Amino acid sequence: MEIKRISIIGMGALGVLYGDFFTQKLGKQHVEFVADEKRIEKYKREGVFCNGVQCDFNVVNEEEMGKPADLLVFAVKSTALDSAIKTARNKVSKDTIILSLLNGISSEEIIGQVYGMDKMLYCVAQGMDAVKIGNELKYTQMGKICIGIMDEDEDRKKKLQAVVDLFDRTGLPYTLETDIKHRLWSKFMVNVGVNQAVMIYEGTYATVQRPGEARELMIAAMREVMMLAEKENVKITEKDLDEYVNLIDRMNPNGMPSMRQDGLARRKSEVELFAGTVLALAKKHGISTPVNQKIYDTVRLMESKY
Repeated sequence: MEIKRISIIGMGALGVLYGDFFTQKLGKQHVEFVADEKRIEKYKREGVFCNGVQCDFNVVNEEEMGKPADLLVFAVKSTALDSAIKTARNKVSKDTIILSLLNGISSEEIIGQVYGMDKMLYCVAQGMDAVKIGNELKYTQMGKICIGIMDEDEDRKKKLQAVVDLFDRTGLPYTLETDIKHRLWSKFMVNVGVNQAVMIYEGTYATVQRPGEARELMIAAMREVMMLAEKENVKITEKDLDEYVNLIDRMNPNGMPSMRQDGLARRKSEVELFAGTVLALAKKHGISTPVNQKIYDTVRLMESKY
């Protein structure tokens, strides 16, 4: 099983970052973005830039048939996932491998309900400081993809090996995870903290890198995820929390997470994915998560003024 054709849904920060990387490494004949007519026209009209260089992407219409992907990558916000699943409909065959770069802990199941969980691998994209404003992406740290499987059946092992071979062939930074569920929850924890705190305080990574209310809010929100993880039989330790806070402290101080970028663009954020998920799990387990409740209410109020 060799991956020769990569299809990407979503031309946001991660879509452009990885689309540009794979296009440079494999050639545009092996990498494509799938979009509707409106987005294709926008790309043709405005273009996309990565670190100041105009990208030369292969962008195909979602109606195109007969050319399924070997690897299908979802790189959209959670608010656009339903639309993205529809856009991908003609790119899925029985042999297609699917990766979701979405934040949170639920996108794989949502996609898998439509196209089959047997096609899904689990991954987490972390450590990048990519910021996309308008049609321009800038980043200094590419980060890495953490990838793994939860079921050790032979078919999934083959799919995982095919993706690892692709990463090795292209030099994409990655980590092969022995406990991908722990990694997913750990990344969810840090996103609940840093995304929401930086949005509320309308700052950058520097806002939570220095002592103060924003950093305290970030860590308190993360601790509520730790508590819920234990209820969901996932053990996140103080060491895990410290490692992720240290990761945040190494980010470009002038960069910002995706929710803050949403706020600047005055568009709907992923608060439902973060605080909303925390509140739903808290209700399920009958426990209180006051920090995320306050965050949820604050962000909803901010968004009501757009």
